[in-house]
Amino acid sequence: MISKNLTPVNEFSPQLWEHLSATIKKAASEARGPKIAAFDADGTLWDADAGETFFDWQIHNSGLSDMPADPWQHYHDLKKINPITAYVWLAQINAGHPLSQVRAWAKQCFAEQKNWPVFESQKKLFALLRSLDFEIYVVTASIKWAVEPVAGLFGVDFDHVLGITTKIEDGKVGMEAVLPITWRQGKAEGLLAATGGIRPILGCGNTYGDTALIETATHVQLALTTQNQPGGLFEEESKLAVEADRRGWLRHKFRE
Repeated sequence: MISKNLTPVNEFSPQLWEHLSATIKKAASEARGPKIAAFDADGTLWDADAGETFFDWQIHNSGLSDMPADPWQHYHDLKKINPITAYVWLAQINAGHPLSQVRAWAKQCFAEQKNWPVFESQKKLFALLRSLDFEIYVVTASIKWAVEPVAGLFGVDFDHVLGITTKIEDGKVGMEAVLPITWRQGKAEGLLAATGGIRPILGCGNTYGDTALIETATHVQLALTTQNQPGGLFEEESKLAVEADRRGWLRHKFRE
């Protein structure tokens, strides 16, 4: 869902931007193979949860059968037991529907979301990376199909969105999860599987669960925070901030 935090967003400072630009340009000039960058999605590229936004839209608009009486409560109950089970379930509720239909729903959902809260600093960073011929991946623990249309705001195509999916059978969504599950360590595994083992020059995320993804980077490890008050992702972001300071990674607070 879209963040309800009304505190103004701080974009990258001139000092951080200068450091990022110089480091990335130097790394790109020295690269002898594909230049790759990897980003988490929710809370990293935009101030919202695309997977849960799509889930809420589907509850009210998709007419999915066999949904629990209280879909949100069911999802939260699963998440308390095992987050992976909950995230995969958000893909499994589409079982039996053509993938083309699910993608059409996602496109419609986000077409209805006015002023999706992207971080302008990240769009500027993407522009720099593209000017240097980087291949950019978005790696998410949300279902891939929900993130695809929003990643499109950054010029990222479907093939470069790595997220949770189930197997597609005869063009229809199935029940069996596709491995690796792109959650925590699985984000790094999914990225390296997609790149053939080539590590990214830059890795960026906003929660402790993104640690494995960020540490795959060879030159730039960027840890972000969006929350400035307890609740939501505050604890997970705070844990990443501590880890980033311990390792000497770059940090940026979108909110003070």
